[in-house]
Amino acid sequence: QVQLVESGGGLVQPGGSLRLSCAASGRIFSIYNMAWNRQAPGKQRELVATITIGGRTNYADSVKGRFTISRDNAKNTVWLQMNSLSPEDTAVYYCNMAILVGRGVEDYWGQGTQVTVSS
Repeated sequence: QVQLVESGGGLVQPGGSLRLSCAASGRIFSIYNMAWNRQAPGKQRELVATITIGGRTNYADSVKGRFTISRDNAKNTVWLQMNSLSPEDTAVYYCNMAILVGRGVEDYWGQGTQVTVSS
């Protein structure tokens, strides 16, 4: 059984920063792409950032220059450093990983962590 556990969300003022983390545990052979997604109230879930096993990153235009995704393959962990936050970044943030398990590569999601940007 593979589990993803997120942490780091909370309430922050506009212009502030937060760092989200997501750690995978269980019978894991390897983790390929890792990603962060978010879903704001009344909106569809959107992809925020991705990072490949080799460290190549990609970002949504709305967060480029403000957010940084990183990973530690030895710790099966991905982070999202969020700077210059604005109220438009308020959402539930979900991590997502493509994990090689005994049956093959499967998609796993974290439980979500709330990020609220408000004064």
